[in-house]
Amino acid sequence: MIDAKEYLKKMSAELDGAIKSNIVDENPQNLIDACKQYPYAGGKRMRPAIVMAACRAVGGDSSKAVPLAVAIEYIHNFTLIHDDLMDDDDVRRGMTTIHKGYGMATAVLAGDALYSKAFQLISRLDIPGDRLVEVLRYVSDAVWDLGRGQQMDVNNEGQIVSEEEYLETIKLKTSVLFAAAAASGAIVGGAPKKDVEAIYDYAIELGLGFQMFDDYLGIAGDPAKTGKSVGNDIRKGKCTCMVTHTMDVLADPEKLDRFKSILGNMAASDEECAEAKRIMEEVGAIDYNLDLAKKKVEIAKQKIAFLPESEEKEFMIALAEYGINREV
Repeated sequence: MIDAKEYLKKMSAELDGAIKSNIVDENPQNLIDACKQYPYAGGKRMRPAIVMAACRAVGGDSSKAVPLAVAIEYIHNFTLIHDDLMDDDDVRRGMTTIHKGYGMATAVLAGDALYSKAFQLISRLDIPGDRLVEVLRYVSDAVWDLGRGQQMDVNNEGQIVSEEEYLETIKLKTSVLFAAAAASGAIVGGAPKKDVEAIYDYAIELGLGFQMFDDYLGIAGDPAKTGKSVGNDIRKGKCTCMVTHTMDVLADPEKLDRFKSILGNMAASDEECAEAKRIMEEVGAIDYNLDLAKKKVEIAKQKIAFLPESEEKEFMIALAEYGINREV
């Protein structure tokens, strides 16, 4: 089985030049520098890797998918800039966040500029017009859904929503861009509609598992590796599957009241956050979350079982498993 992390490193190196060559130096320089910061810093680059892998997995010429892969990476980074601004975060990938380093106005404009650059690149893809329209549909729909999912996530902070509402939020917030990347890569590769739809569904399930495991890392991960305080999601009152399950099954009214008093309390101490985590562990909420994430990954793998055996198919399977077996 392919090592997903090693394959991602190889793919990142393959795409690095294209990612860094499509933002040219022009005025105003501060905006250009802000646009470059996150894409040039690297990261996992999972989404552009999915573009390339899906294109190759269906027998396509991946050189034609490179501009699309770069565009998807720019869109992802545009969302990171705006996420950091909304959360008022200070650090991203070990660097000062763009709104802290360049100011709020430049951060907004840098996000907008990356978004625009992405669609410039997509518009120039060397593929038949009907396939270009399909790529544009998948990607533009994803960006619209990302906005809806992000707003739902903001609305849900400090609120208790159902597991179904939580899953819909993370589908829109996280899965849809994975799915647009995978489906669009397959379209560029010449895949028929039914195969494109199956690959899209694969990435939806991959994204759900990935986000559920990300939520787990926010509660139980090693801060030295994740770069996150394990109490932040509890203090913010982030409504995850672990929280919804705890609310559903916790029978002790005193303990439930105690859990609610900690959840969403920005002044909660580390000890209180650890107490909330213990309550989730006691009722099996953390294990429930991990089990559900694993089920999503199994569904993802089943969705692409039809693909012929290839290194790219192996990577797509390994990537789904990596999403729920990582440290960061």
